[in-house]
Amino acid sequence: MAHEFVILIGKELKTYTKYEDIPEVFDNVISFKPEVPDPPHTEEIHEEIDSWNERLQELMKRETNGH
Repeated sequence: MAHEFVILIGKELKTYTKYEDIPEVFDNVISFKPEVPDPPHTEEIHEEIDSWNERLQELMKRETNGH
């Protein structure tokens, strides 16, 4: 499984597999599914997992909600 981020831009749903590819301006986050590997997790993996909530919050701040 890979990351899957579905973003609404205008009337089009776009799917991204890399967080970094999501544009700065878009209407809405529709789906946010980062890949989380099966345990056991290293400290590095735990840090990445912990970062996903912050990333989602950042995307939500960038939403224009169609305006």
